[in-house]
Amino acid sequence: MFGTYKKDDVTLLLKDITGCVEPLGTKEREARIQSGTHYSEMLPLEYEPSTAYLNTYHDALKRYAQLTADAVASVSEKIWMEKGKDAVLVSLARAGTPIGILIKHYLAQKYHTDVTHYSISIIRGRGIDQNAMNFILAHHPPASIQFVDGWTGKGAIQRELEQAMLCYPGVSSGLAVLSDPAHLSEKCGTYEDFLIASSCLNATVSGLLSRTFYRPDLIGPNDFHGAVFYQELIEKDLTYQFIETVEHYFSFHSHFESEPITVSKSSKEEVHEIGQQFHINNINFIKPSIGETTRVLLRRVPWKILVHSNHDEEHLGHIYQLAKEKGVEVIEYPLVNYRACGLIQSMADQ
Repeated sequence: MFGTYKKDDVTLLLKDITGCVEPLGTKEREARIQSGTHYSEMLPLEYEPSTAYLNTYHDALKRYAQLTADAVASVSEKIWMEKGKDAVLVSLARAGTPIGILIKHYLAQKYHTDVTHYSISIIRGRGIDQNAMNFILAHHPPASIQFVDGWTGKGAIQRELEQAMLCYPGVSSGLAVLSDPAHLSEKCGTYEDFLIASSCLNATVSGLLSRTFYRPDLIGPNDFHGAVFYQELIEKDLTYQFIETVEHYFSFHSHFESEPITVSKSSKEEVHEIGQQFHINNINFIKPSIGETTRVLLRRVPWKILVHSNHDEEHLGHIYQLAKEKGVEVIEYPLVNYRACGLIQSMADQ
């Protein structure tokens, strides 16, 4: 184990590549991605949050701890109903890992059971970590596996999972997430596009781990996908502050249930329309949902940020703050499924 997660909370099926990869500045990394280098072959410099942004994060956590806890309860109950004490949580690193820990803790506190929890890598365009899957299936039956992530954006990871699971008969490709504005997950806490505070920061709410990494010169044929441990950020680690704050709001007596939201267009249609409206040919430059918009601002080169309202401090305060710090235009746009959408800058237009 490396990072700051407790070993009783999760088994990381990741290779420690700390010190082996030189992180790149955002613009250089973006230029390489758009020139054909796969994003998983590089690591970004971690964003150092300003005092104003950290204050926004703490405010967001306070505001959304109850809704986050309710969403954890809702999705945990669905997992319990289907799989019971034999459930094996497989969270998708890195955003899924703290969510998997929250689900594990909820089930432990309500049902007095200690479900197994792994965290593994899945990479868009590269697939799931097959060595990690083989390890899990050597120890657990296929039907017990439940994949976990934080939220859905366009559903790219869901599609990646569906493709990957063709090689693993009996393993469901269904995702369990807290927020599913795209209406694409198998199990969710809510369909609302709400702020999961852990999406506001990078490594400092993710056990001080980087996003996952795959490059054949560092990841051998029998290795798990890699990650870096940012030990130098140990004084700024908020991982368990996030987890414990949400846990404080767990309720085991009421059952929160989110009904599907009736919308005038599907998430796919909405993304297609945004592409047409802003003359974007590459769908990968369109990142809908609060979580994905935050990621664009933290580790990509944003072009514009679309928001359903310029006056929604409650849900989007951290996005306004980040956009202000980075000098990115925020445009009010009639979003239907989402509260925000990040548009990535085409480096060809620079």
